[in-house]
Amino acid sequence: MSDVAIAASGLGRTFGDMWAVRGLDLEVRRGEIFGLVGPDGAGKTTTMRLLTGILAASEGSATVAGFPILGGEEQIKSRISYMSQRFGLYGDLTVEENLRFYADLYEVPRHEREALEGRLLGFSNLTPFRKRLARNLSGGMKQKLGLACALIHKPEILFLDEPTNGVDPVSRRDFWRILYAMLKEGVTIFVSTAYLDEAERCTRVGLMHRGRLIQCDTPQKLKEGIPGLLLELETERPRAAREILAEKLGWNRISLFGGLLHLYAADESEVEQARTVLQEAGIAVRAEKIITPTLEDVFIHQVTRDDTEAQA
Repeated sequence: MSDVAIAASGLGRTFGDMWAVRGLDLEVRRGEIFGLVGPDGAGKTTTMRLLTGILAASEGSATVAGFPILGGEEQIKSRISYMSQRFGLYGDLTVEENLRFYADLYEVPRHEREALEGRLLGFSNLTPFRKRLARNLSGGMKQKLGLACALIHKPEILFLDEPTNGVDPVSRRDFWRILYAMLKEGVTIFVSTAYLDEAERCTRVGLMHRGRLIQCDTPQKLKEGIPGLLLELETERPRAAREILAEKLGWNRISLFGGLLHLYAADESEVEQARTVLQEAGIAVRAEKIITPTLEDVFIHQVTRDDTEAQA
């Protein structure tokens, strides 16, 4: 068996004159959590729908679980689960009835169901709520039930499209605890997320923007890949300071984090230049320090740079 769970080559999809995804080259190894991160409209959901066979590709090719997305749809279907942003729970069914419905849908053998249901309910902390109607669950509990339903047929690959969007922090933590348990059992997980702290938990992360994969690596290597120094500045007028520094050094070099500025400087001479620019503008720097980039820094830097290059 190949150690590649998902492979895409030049994959793309157009809607009329607009390319939602274009030129996607990607490999996801078996047994890893791969995180796809990008702003709204970047192409994350379209990518998932292409890889799961819901949408036909306009260009390129891909294989999932060793089968081509064109021609191998039936083989892929039995080996994956896809949890969309609006997963199809049935509100007038109880928690356990939803699980049994999906067990029927995926033709799970009858003799395996009771043990599977008990295990998944235990994993998701839903055992005390097994008789509750799905419509009466909290948002976080609905997402955990959706995940349990997606796992009922023991898929090889799990596709999750922003599964914790709008979910409270405690439920998000529980959700990821379940994912790590699945990972230990050899399930490959492909997840898109709007939360960069969740992306930090992934084996590798792909940054997507304007339908293209602009970077892909481990979280640590992505953070190490920002050139030069990352300087955090505390100023008396942060928004004005950002405007002035951006005009002098470039919009992809300066970003605002709350009331603090993050400046990407090639070297110490650029740090000194920034100090001089702010001093000449009459903006005092209260504090400054060199910091280690976060994934959020990487994301903002790469997306801003990509926008700047596109405009040029």
